[in-house]
Amino acid sequence: MHASKPTVSPLLWVPTGYFTMALGYVMLTSVTAIMFKNLGMDNGKAAEYSSLLILAYTVKPLFAPFVEMYRTKKFFVLCAQTLIGLGFIGIALVMALPNYMAILMALFWAMSFVGATQDIACDGVYVTSLDSRAQSLYCGIQSLSWNVGPIVAAGGMVYLSGWLHVNVFHHDAAVFGPNWIDAWRIIFFLVGGLTVLMAFWHARFMPDGARAENTPASVKAAGAILMDSFVTLFQKRGVWRMLAFAFLFRLSIGFLEKIGPFFMVDPAGKGGLGLTNEKLGVIYGTYGLAAVLLGSLLGGWYVARKGLKSTLFVLCCAVNIPNVTFLIMAVYLPTNLYLITAGVMIEKFFFGFGAVGFMIYLMQQLAPGKYTTTHYAFGTGIMGLCGLVTGAVSGHLQEWMGYVNYFIFVMVATIPSFIATWCAPFYIDEAAANDPKAAQAVPA
Repeated sequence: MHASKPTVSPLLWVPTGYFTMALGYVMLTSVTAIMFKNLGMDNGKAAEYSSLLILAYTVKPLFAPFVEMYRTKKFFVLCAQTLIGLGFIGIALVMALPNYMAILMALFWAMSFVGATQDIACDGVYVTSLDSRAQSLYCGIQSLSWNVGPIVAAGGMVYLSGWLHVNVFHHDAAVFGPNWIDAWRIIFFLVGGLTVLMAFWHARFMPDGARAENTPASVKAAGAILMDSFVTLFQKRGVWRMLAFAFLFRLSIGFLEKIGPFFMVDPAGKGGLGLTNEKLGVIYGTYGLAAVLLGSLLGGWYVARKGLKSTLFVLCCAVNIPNVTFLIMAVYLPTNLYLITAGVMIEKFFFGFGAVGFMIYLMQQLAPGKYTTTHYAFGTGIMGLCGLVTGAVSGHLQEWMGYVNYFIFVMVATIPSFIATWCAPFYIDEAAANDPKAAQAVPA
């Protein structure tokens, strides 16, 4: 594809573009779980409902070729951000209605597909508006900006919801139920307004994005490309072991992702730590995410120095073994915030450290070939499918087992990850995988 020369500095749209992507994604797939919990929903339904919103992001490779066909990539970014912003504002309005939950879930469901479209289009603007040198130059800014989104959403907005609930609406933070509606309506108004503001900003500063050389000219052509990408994927040597790795590497994390925050806010009588939303936002959404960022940086350095093949199993251990901190906290129920914060940061740091191995493996072993970008997207889609399945059942399992037994189950769930990692094939030399010309020459 040919990169079009940007007319404005990428600093004016890359940070805001990826921040807006992350803000919508985290609000829809993570923060909604906390909101459902606050509104009095049990752990099973809260985890299930929020996890189902991951589906659109899992299947987005299926409609990516069709997004390429019409108008410009910027057009889809602006439309998506406007619709997402108005959607969040609509959710805030709908929550004032009686029996609002069915409408709320329909809006969330529609917004998740719009959000997935935004991701496709924004990535497209990035890779077609910047040449290879500029892409490398702004890659760190892109990653950092995306990670600011979870800090604002899972940290700032969750904190603010608790602060509003107690200090503005004068409700008891420990009581879950309809009284939380007022605080969360304000949160959705704020997020919606911010997203619409970003759409206006990008209308002024984001470039259109160039069209890829193989852009389909019709729906039939797009379908043919999609089918061919499927066929060539499954013709790859060792593809089933690669896909097993993609699904299983983060299996235990999928079981932990929704239940960890629930454990933090549930009262001691239910086996939880009884934290408020404010404390959860600071510990989980700020210190925890800072630990993920630090771990990711060090993990990337470690892989670059030692090579992926010799480090992949170590990275798998880093992702899975520190989950034991939640089991320890469930057994002893600490009340000291420093100990709780330390437990979360340990798990998050090592998750960030090890998770880089997953992405690099997909880039170097699964993706190379005729459809590098599409096959990489399929790999991340399999990862998303794991998160959807494990998240949907995690709350029901936790309610059945209790927190201590559930966290024991999470540790048992690490075993498939170790097996899949040990059996993950390496058919492509790492140096060749990092050479674009060599990657294109890899046979299906």
